Amino acid sequence: MKSNTWFGLLLSMTLILSIIYPTGVFAKNDRTLQDESIYDLLVDRFNDGNYDNNEGVNPRDMNAFSGGDFAGIAAKLDYIVEMGFTLVSIGPVFSTATYDGNEVLDYEMLEPHFGTEEEFTDMIKSLKKENIGVVADFPLNGVSENHAWVKNDLVPSIPAGDGTVDWDISSPVAKEMIIDAIVSFVDKYELAGIRLTRLGDFDEDFLNEAIAEIKKADDTIYVMSTEASSANFDTVPNIEKMKALKQSYVQVDPDSSPLQLFEDENETDIIQFDELTGPRFTYEMFTLRMFPPTRWKVATTALFTLPGIPVMPYGSEIAVNGKEAPESHPISNFKTDMELQEYIGDLNSLRNKSDTLRNGDFEMLHNKDGFTVFKRSSDEETWIVALNNTSKTDNLEIDQEVIGDNKRLRGVVGGDMIKQSKDGKYRVVLERELAEVYIVDEDKGFNIPYLIASILVYTLFLGFLWAVWRRGKKNKAEEQK
Repeated sequence: MKSNTWFGLLLSMTLILSIIYPTGVFAKNDRTLQDESIYDLLVDRFNDGNYDNNEGVNPRDMNAFSGGDFAGIAAKLDYIVEMGFTLVSIGPVFSTATYDGNEVLDYEMLEPHFGTEEEFTDMIKSLKKENIGVVADFPLNGVSENHAWVKNDLVPSIPAGDGTVDWDISSPVAKEMIIDAIVSFVDKYELAGIRLTRLGDFDEDFLNEAIAEIKKADDTIYVMSTEASSANFDTVPNIEKMKALKQSYVQVDPDSSPLQLFEDENETDIIQFDELTGPRFTYEMFTLRMFPPTRWKVATTALFTLPGIPVMPYGSEIAVNGKEAPESHPISNFKTDMELQEYIGDLNSLRNKSDTLRNGDFEMLHNKDGFTVFKRSSDEETWIVALNNTSKTDNLEIDQEVIGDNKRLRGVVGGDMIKQSKDGKYRVVLERELAEVYIVDEDKGFNIPYLIASILVYTLFLGFLWAVWRRGKKNKAEEQK
């Protein structure tokens, strides 16, 4: 078969597939903050990709370094890509006395257990090729009492207990050197974001000065925090919304009324229900004697469809348990059941492909005792999200004024289909502890073009396989002559 014939066949298949399954994938330069979704991990606990930096590592001691490194993150790139996240937050990466990176020893050195500068740069580049940005933490306080600035009497500090110190905020030297260190770090590496953590008593004026200097060094970088703050951060966690998510999905038949907070439609609030800094979501479920698989799926559907920037810590995809660190920071297990990981990937992919799910208008249609239905809409499309976190089948009648006349609701999670009834209503019926995401489209009966295109895809694919088999057989026959 001639090469141009092969190319034509592949092109035809690609075009047909693109008609049926439009990608809608966006590049980093096209994204704004509200388009992002964040996978939050700890370098040491994710994956060991280079055994040469494992001196002093002890995976059996949960308080010690376990071997995770920059090379390990790069080696598991496909794993992260499959979940559809656009940003990976990797925690603090400086030389540190603790596995989580928080007890910084030197702001000018990377932690040797995590890897070299070259490996850090290579990891960033590997993720960037997949349109995934890297976010690193910069702890402002709670650093090691053996920090280089302390040992060399460069910056005044105050003992903070357990072998840590806070910087003396009354010292102009402390503020100047901290800002210089942050800017130097941002200048050196191609980061998508920097998270200022452990804000302590640093006031709003100082934080705003630091943010301004960071933006001056790189006006495209996201400046975030893990704490609520009124400073000019690009985004901070919305603590009340995070509490609302937990309360509404950690158990069945909850008081879900706090979800009304999302009616403010703030697309740049960080939202999450599972955290690295406290009890894991699964632990809270077990405390209430709940069944995790159903809890996780309904909660995850809410996370990726409500307004805000969704954050998921590593281990959420396998429902990691744990009350507090280090128990809540286990070494990643890539050999366990990945059903939830696939579910997260499907929802995140859906969100990535739909500007409406990321930035569209939000309208709460119903929210009572765990049965929640809301609408995300724009001029381009309309979605209806139904979350039944109750112990029984529940339903909602939606007026045609909300959806339109002669429409259908096509479920993309469970495949449910709802058509307009004779009285003009759309009746959403959902079994207990299930979620469904509906796309609203015209009800035209059978989708003949879709069916024809589907048949063509399979026909061309079978023809492609047959041609490959025939070509292989012909080559083999020629070789035997």
